[in-house]
Amino acid sequence: MSKLFSLPFLVAAISGIAMAIQGTINSSLSQKTSLLSATLVVHIIGTLVAIVAVLAWRVPLLNNNWISVPWYLYLGGILSVLIVGLVAVSIPKIGVCNATTAIIIGQVSMAVLIDHFGWFGMSRLSWSSSQLIGIALFAAGAKLLFR
Repeated sequence: MSKLFSLPFLVAAISGIAMAIQGTINSSLSQKTSLLSATLVVHIIGTLVAIVAVLAWRVPLLNNNWISVPWYLYLGGILSVLIVGLVAVSIPKIGVCNATTAIIIGQVSMAVLIDHFGWFGMSRLSWSSSQLIGIALFAAGAKLLFR
């Protein structure tokens, strides 16, 4: 089966759909309240949902050796707050399509670098010339989406 039509690809595509909806909703919430308070409330709600999921699936949190985990693997929480805030700021200024396009270009470009260099404990997957051409074509296509 082609990777393009695999379950992981479908799950990732659904994640992308959820991200576009999330960014739009978070942006609207921050406009009706304030950026920092909206970001805080969104993360509190997310924390509560995560707690319910951990309890429902009986995930053994204390069985993990949290101290042995490299420090940089905990940056996800900081990045999450940064991402929610930056998306909420960018959407009202440039629109959902433009913001999402810029987000995806940034994600794909950084993903190629992470794969190539094996950062953050990932397996090294060297970039190919076709990937670099793909990013260039993606950026050119993004230019067509910008209004």
